[in-house]
Amino acid sequence: MAAHARRPATYADLLALPEDVRAEIIDGHIVTMPGALPRHSKSQRAIGSFIGRPFDDDDGSGGPGGWWIFLEIDIQLGPNVVRPDLAGWRRERLPDPGDVRPILVAPDWICEILSPSNTAHDRVTKRRIYARHQVRHYWIVDPIARTLETLTLEGERWVDAGTFDDSETARVPPFEAVELPIGRLFLPRSEANDPQP
Repeated sequence: MAAHARRPATYADLLALPEDVRAEIIDGHIVTMPGALPRHSKSQRAIGSFIGRPFDDDDGSGGPGGWWIFLEIDIQLGPNVVRPDLAGWRRERLPDPGDVRPILVAPDWICEILSPSNTAHDRVTKRRIYARHQVRHYWIVDPIARTLETLTLEGERWVDAGTFDDSETARVPPFEAVELPIGRLFLPRSEANDPQP
């Protein structure tokens, strides 16, 4: 007797999950993720602030503007629905995001913050999806190693645009108009926050 093929998950399946479940659709399967740890949340909030204020805010906070910067929103890339930690679009490419869900336009920039449970997912699976759908800039933040790795897409290949540790201040594409204090993306160093050997 032949086994029945399972149908690929749809966005309706994702919406049917309880609201507190963090999930994506990857290669036709629903992938759930645990809630964020404080060190993850700190990095997400800090990047949203350091990048969002000068690039997204409309109140003239001293930056060039011209971007939408969103946290954890659904983005459809082909059959996949991803929910990156942060994503950004140049406003001319996404003039009116309003109540759109999922967003169907590939972002210009995505930032993922690694957790022990999602490292391979962000570094391998999603990295390939983002390249395939022409996301131009990909940042990978590691709150345990206290590093920021930045990649720029050239053709279909990621090229290293710089890796920075918490002792540095950097101007990082596509937001090189402002200096980013890498150490401020992380919780302060303490024995309680440093990982055990």
